[in-house]
Amino acid sequence: MKAAEITSEKEIRKRIYGMILPITLESILQMSSGFVTMAMIGRIDTLSVAAVGLSSRITQIIWALFRGVTTGATVLAAKAYGANDQGKLKKIAQQTLLASMILVALFQQLIFWRAPGLLRIFGDNQVLLENSAYHLRLVSWGLPFLAISLVVTGVLQGMGNAKTPMQISLIMNGVNIVLSYLFIFGKLGIPAMGLGGAAIATALSQVAAGLMGLYVFFNRNGLLAHQKMKQFFKLNLSEVVRIFKLGMPTSMESVFWQISAIILTKIILTFGEVALAAYQLGFQAESISYMPAMGFGVAATAFVGQALGAEERPLALRYLKEIGKGVLSVTLFSASLLIFYPKGVMRLLTDQHQAIEIGALYLLCMGLVQIPQNLSGVLNGALRGEGFTNVPMQVAGVGIWCIRIPLAFVATQILGFGVAAIWVAMAIDLSIRFFMSSYLFKKHASFFPGREVTDQGE
Repeated sequence: MKAAEITSEKEIRKRIYGMILPITLESILQMSSGFVTMAMIGRIDTLSVAAVGLSSRITQIIWALFRGVTTGATVLAAKAYGANDQGKLKKIAQQTLLASMILVALFQQLIFWRAPGLLRIFGDNQVLLENSAYHLRLVSWGLPFLAISLVVTGVLQGMGNAKTPMQISLIMNGVNIVLSYLFIFGKLGIPAMGLGGAAIATALSQVAAGLMGLYVFFNRNGLLAHQKMKQFFKLNLSEVVRIFKLGMPTSMESVFWQISAIILTKIILTFGEVALAAYQLGFQAESISYMPAMGFGVAATAFVGQALGAEERPLALRYLKEIGKGVLSVTLFSASLLIFYPKGVMRLLTDQHQAIEIGALYLLCMGLVQIPQNLSGVLNGALRGEGFTNVPMQVAGVGIWCIRIPLAFVATQILGFGVAAIWVAMAIDLSIRFFMSSYLFKKHASFFPGREVTDQGE
């Protein structure tokens, strides 16, 4: 059903939840996989948990870059789909996939050969750095396939198809859980590999997801079906630049977060490996709330983009209102778990008492700001759908570099407060960002009530 054919609130609700439910299920699958695998690693020792935390800081930068690329593809795919331009849609998918495959191959080689040097920014704990480099080199082989699956997911979600990415995620996370159990602890005759087993399982699960993504695009009913290989490998630089230019602010927004995470990790390490492990486990536990809510932000981008592509601005606002109600309902439930049962949630991930105590404080602070954080995600998603991808980046930049990092550093390194002061600084940052996002949405969104049509961000 095209955007122009949507008339009733029932139809709007049906389309939104037809997309959000698969995305939410996909998020739950990722969350469950992360919970289970981190719980397995948590049973090895806190050193392994900390090593995974440092390794992930590097791989998440790569993920952040490609999140921006796929956001650009999602926005353009949504508008092409809303305008019923199939040729343009195929071109976006082909160019995004090809450019991403080339770029991620270069990043993978850089990470594999330079892993120890990249990790030296975290200090001089030789044992921790050696374990982190070992994990990082192994997981790097899955990055090219992860990039492929991200591109496929972004394009399909721009078209309103969330079921296929959910199916890919189901297989990827299922493979990760099963292989992690077999490789970490050594089952069915396989030798116990511990930390290395966790890395291999992650890489192989990403390989499975990438191969499935290629099949989805190139099977006889796929978006790129019947395309000749010579035609596929023809790079259109102007189209790639257009996609990357639109997605780059989202990449920078994510990179800001990843760089801040590196800085915060260095600060947290001054309190010891247990504190870092507690943060890593607490962040994983927080996914109970923010990962299901991410689907609402993606839906806001896709449906606002489709409505504006069909030149149906009132419909964009109706979509946004319904999405806002949904994310609020989900967050009220999930945030309650973090606020009222933080230690219980932490015990699912580790049996280390000190890590549970520190992580519980993190969950309490984050639980208190889940509503503003997740509502901000919806508003930012709507702005991306209209093409204003630079606005969320600006908000993230101010929050991270003017609030989060300075407050955390001053509170712990100058005033001498404990590690919990970092959690408070993060909560303050997220709260202020919500008010900034609300103000900028009212200022920029052309479909905000009472505003005439303005130039779009694209």
